[in-house]
Amino acid sequence: MDFAAARKVMVDSQVRVNDVTDRALQAALLAVPRERFLPEDRAWSAYAEIEPEIAGGRRLMLARDLSKLLMALDARPGESALALAAPYAAAVLARLGLTATAQDSEAAVFDVAGAVLAEEGVETVVAPLTTPAGGGYDIIICEGAIPGRPEAWLKALNVGGRMAVVERTGPAGKAVLYVRGEQGVSRRELFDAAPPMLVELSPEPTFAL
Repeated sequence: MDFAAARKVMVDSQVRVNDVTDRALQAALLAVPRERFLPEDRAWSAYAEIEPEIAGGRRLMLARDLSKLLMALDARPGESALALAAPYAAAVLARLGLTATAQDSEAAVFDVAGAVLAEEGVETVVAPLTTPAGGGYDIIICEGAIPGRPEAWLKALNVGGRMAVVERTGPAGKAVLYVRGEQGVSRRELFDAAPPMLVELSPEPTFAL
């Protein structure tokens, strides 16, 4: 399979047509080998309009949705980024000139994607997603859906920092952009999206008699 050609088709048919006009972002998506974030026997699925599994239940977000999240973040060279359950997004941010860290609680994700992340200059951290590794980030992004406002993640942002996530409590979800300011945090809904939920962030079920 010609993966370079498949990347171009992905950017042309899934990214540009969905109002992702940032040329630097388009170039980064064309450069990062998305197929290397999947096991070899599933590499062919990296460019389809599906959410293929990396490992341990983690999946690549649809290129359409991820590219729109990334454009909303307005990432700038020299900024620091934390990608939670989002190794591919971390590599794209590194291509954009950011210092990127990929964090996941599933070590198996880095068994698959660790080599390409190292080549892209991305630091990897295996730790629970409930607690961000370190702090002082300008950018936080996640490729899975979360149930609501993640306070611990917001606290890891610098003033002026941005976080793009998908919040989902049912079959449908909303992509959301948070911006941390001097006086608090703003929230803006961006578009509909429904990536798989991050199970470890889902609230414990409660039962009433």
